[in-house]
Amino acid sequence: MRTLVGGLLAAVVLVATTATARAEQPKKAPVLNFKMKSLDGKEIDLSKYQGKVVMIVNVASECGLTKQYKGLQKLNDKYAKDGLVIVGVPANEFNKQEPGTDKEIAAFCKAEYGVTFPMTSKVVVKGPGITPLYQYLTSKDTNPKFSGPIGWNFTKFLIARDGTIVKRFEPRVDPLAGDVVKAIEAELKKKAS
Repeated sequence: MRTLVGGLLAAVVLVATTATARAEQPKKAPVLNFKMKSLDGKEIDLSKYQGKVVMIVNVASECGLTKQYKGLQKLNDKYAKDGLVIVGVPANEFNKQEPGTDKEIAAFCKAEYGVTFPMTSKVVVKGPGITPLYQYLTSKDTNPKFSGPIGWNFTKFLIARDGTIVKRFEPRVDPLAGDVVKAIEAELKKKAS
């Protein structure tokens, strides 16, 4: 009888300990629950950026706004050490301005702009076949404050350390614009929860 009671007590303690451990683990932010492929075909698990400030940008190599890569790289150079992660997401929906293969996109970004921030494989960010990450970012159900279809290349979503979407900057807003820098710095000052 003592063995049965002792076993039951041990089981209760184990269940309680497991429940406590689960409760203490940081909750993953839904926007960071996605997995993408990188330009070199490796998996990018966005959850590894939990606790960082993330800017997700749909990009294109043959657009009048392509020069924004330079500003994005400057942001990366200046703020990566503080916890900023820029994620470039090549897409070809707007006037076919990202026609290249992943290998060609990687070579262009490195040669022309010295890009060192993470870049995903080319995906669809608007319309039929939209990638789940952009479905989440643009849906009124999951992002009521900053939803709406992507209008053009270089739309920027700023994700706080807690994984909430805190800003959306439209394509013509330069990455180094005062409002963008101010928003990034404000989020970087906040501690991860």
